[in-house]
Amino acid sequence: MKRIFSNLLFKVFLAIVLGLIFGQYLPESINRIFTTFNAFFGQFLNFAIPLIIMGLIMPAIADLGKGAGKLLLLTAAVAYGSTLFSGFMTYFTTSNLFPMLLASHVNDVAPIAGEGPQLTPYFSITIPPLLDVMSSLVLAFVIGIGLSYQENSSLKSVVKDFQKIIMQVIENVIIPLLPLFILGIFASMSFSGQVFSILSVFISIIGVIFALHILLLLLQYTIAGLVTKKNPFKLLVTMMPAYFTALGTQSSAATIPVTLEQTIKNGVSEKIAGFVIPLCATIHLSGSIMKITACAMALMILFGMPFTFALFSGFIFVLGIAMIAAPGVPGGAIMAAVGILQSMLGFNEEMIGLMIALYIAMDSFGTACNVTGDGAIAIVLDKVTKEKLAA
Repeated sequence: MKRIFSNLLFKVFLAIVLGLIFGQYLPESINRIFTTFNAFFGQFLNFAIPLIIMGLIMPAIADLGKGAGKLLLLTAAVAYGSTLFSGFMTYFTTSNLFPMLLASHVNDVAPIAGEGPQLTPYFSITIPPLLDVMSSLVLAFVIGIGLSYQENSSLKSVVKDFQKIIMQVIENVIIPLLPLFILGIFASMSFSGQVFSILSVFISIIGVIFALHILLLLLQYTIAGLVTKKNPFKLLVTMMPAYFTALGTQSSAATIPVTLEQTIKNGVSEKIAGFVIPLCATIHLSGSIMKITACAMALMILFGMPFTFALFSGFIFVLGIAMIAAPGVPGGAIMAAVGILQSMLGFNEEMIGLMIALYIAMDSFGTACNVTGDGAIAIVLDKVTKEKLAA
């Protein structure tokens, strides 16, 4: 029972249910307390997001420069390519499917943006961020790439310490308070009378994303099978223990031992598997980018926001890099994405709350997609490296 109550998904589900009840049945004076908290927490998130981006990305990029040479670059390129492929596959699928699927709900959701009864906070506090999101992102790239060439650097130690501080903030402050933030979001929407319209489309969105992640895994292992001339379905079935372990742990890092064992069972050498699997647990995020891209597309359609291929292209390229340290932190992927959603796609606080709720609802499936795809990358790289050694 204790484990159930410590589960973030359960807490978010409970927050949504309580938000629905509170918004409908509690007096406005009580609901405004949650709105006041959300106003403060939203300001804190705006302040923390640039710091989170720097704290996650700087050390992750700096560590990529450590001694593995060509294999490191090849693995990083393949993993990033797989992440981008997932993002663009999701964009093209959802941009054609969601407008039809969600068309009847656009007029129901739009009033949330400004019409109908609205809750206002009792007071608000402005906390200006030290840097804007894009400045922090570029600075993180510059410092991270620079440190990747430094063997013994005192700044690298400072960056590592900063990473620990940011991880503590995420794990001990932001993640525990997220359910309360989501409760406030849903209480506000329930008070305005529009929340049930949103909940009715959640299931459709999740169903599409689930189907997409199954299709992605089939494509990844079809490619691995073609490269190695092995049965792709047997390769995929062998990785199922890693898939189901990730469903339970919701952590790529925690699933590494199982992913490693099953990858070796697929015929990958221990040396290649031992290098590729731990690295891909950090830098390969095909499942995560799929969830975020699809949810972002759905919310933009529901809120009547225009989108273009050029807009989402930039978003996908940047997001694929920004999430590279995310698997090491609970909720890290969506935390890394929040700033980019705001700066590049124009998401407001309410849309961010919905994004977080949708993301967490599918968190285990995205993680399972990530780690299972790691096995396909290891199979391909094992074949490529063996051919180069034989040449």
